[in-house]
Amino acid sequence: MTETDPALMSAETLLALYARRALSPVEALKAVMERVARYNPWVNAFATLNPRALQAAGESEARWAAGRPIGLLDGIPSTVKDLLNLTGFPTRRGSKTTDATPATEDSPSVMGLKQAGAVILGKTTTTEFGWKSPGDCPLHGITRNPWNRERTVGGSSSGAGAAGAACFGPLHIGTDAGGSIRIPAAFCGLVGLKPSFGRVPQWPLGAFANVACAGPMTRTVRDAALMLSAMARHDLRDPFCLPDEPRDWRQGIESGVAGLRVGLVRRLGFDAPLDADGEAALAGAARMLEEQGAIVEEADPGLPDTRAIFGRVWGVALARLVSTIPAERRGLLDAGLAEVAEREGGMSAVDFLGAEALRIEAAHAAARFHQRYDLMLCPTTPSAAFAADQPTIRPAEALWRDWAPWTFAFNLTRQPAISLPIALDEHGMPRAVQLVAALYRDDLVLRGARALEQAAAIPLAEPG
Repeated sequence: MTETDPALMSAETLLALYARRALSPVEALKAVMERVARYNPWVNAFATLNPRALQAAGESEARWAAGRPIGLLDGIPSTVKDLLNLTGFPTRRGSKTTDATPATEDSPSVMGLKQAGAVILGKTTTTEFGWKSPGDCPLHGITRNPWNRERTVGGSSSGAGAAGAACFGPLHIGTDAGGSIRIPAAFCGLVGLKPSFGRVPQWPLGAFANVACAGPMTRTVRDAALMLSAMARHDLRDPFCLPDEPRDWRQGIESGVAGLRVGLVRRLGFDAPLDADGEAALAGAARMLEEQGAIVEEADPGLPDTRAIFGRVWGVALARLVSTIPAERRGLLDAGLAEVAEREGGMSAVDFLGAEALRIEAAHAAARFHQRYDLMLCPTTPSAAFAADQPTIRPAEALWRDWAPWTFAFNLTRQPAISLPIALDEHGMPRAVQLVAALYRDDLVLRGARALEQAAAIPLAEPG
């Protein structure tokens, strides 16, 4: 890899080169497609590629030549997770139970990218219906980590994580109902932002509609902010969407962390596991923030046991999903998904409403925490990426033990949370930390992440 390879460049760098006529969108796309041809046969990041991408890049090139780019992302190669609708392509959701009828309209986040001029390279793989964190699905098989092909990319935004790490374009849409942006970002050395609930509109709503968000997966924090600026546009189709005016989320991102109060959190209502390398990464991030003037102290947000809440939300959503699939097709489902759905399908309405009451209690505790602290610092995952071929055993336990113990709480509380790489372990695999802010303070997580990014400076992966 060389620094002059357009496939390795950030979206901001590409845009600056386009503006100077030093590089064209067609040249950038061809550089990305060369990497896709070289590495995707074993990375397996794509559910499908867009045969019209080169045409779209040519149209963007003509706009730049005429001095009339149409938006913030004109000519930037981007991908879409296959849980979201992309006009003209089926939305298979990683499942053999879905049909191949092409979507007739774009999901809101996809529409936002297109209106900003992004060139859609294709749709990326997902775990089946986004249900788990290991990066495989019945329809497309295993997606592998560009840092080490024997390791998982994580999920459920598995293809987006792989595409970002392999430099298959700088911008990737993921979705996150319990960590599905942040976990693959952590395993793949990317920046992954779960925005505040409602910040980025969604439609149609998926199985986890009351906790899920769409968001950016990128190689830099500034690119995440840039991408969010295109995605966070009000859409009447989503009843939960915030009625915000458009803004550039890069504004204020370089303000630093001097004077900000940061709570270093080691417990989210239960004793979540964390290995020694994770502890070292967390301590290193705390030092980096302190060196830049932040006031960092250990703190406990006083959350209830979030395992009990999320397990119910997750299980009931999967049970409802399975009930909508014709009985003769249920045998095609991931066995672990079917297991969780069967286990939780008999939950009473009283139990479910009790979980919702506890979710509100958790959101209240988080809000009180942020009366004292501007940011929360905690791990993203309990370990580095595990084996790609590792079987899913006892998924109800794996959820809070191996997959998402540090991430799902913030889907329950609906706060913005960002994962970013902070170090490499002894095996050369990325380790990440997570920054969290009060509900609707997406600007603060971006600002804090930008400060950490500049201090950490983690290199790109070299697929091999």
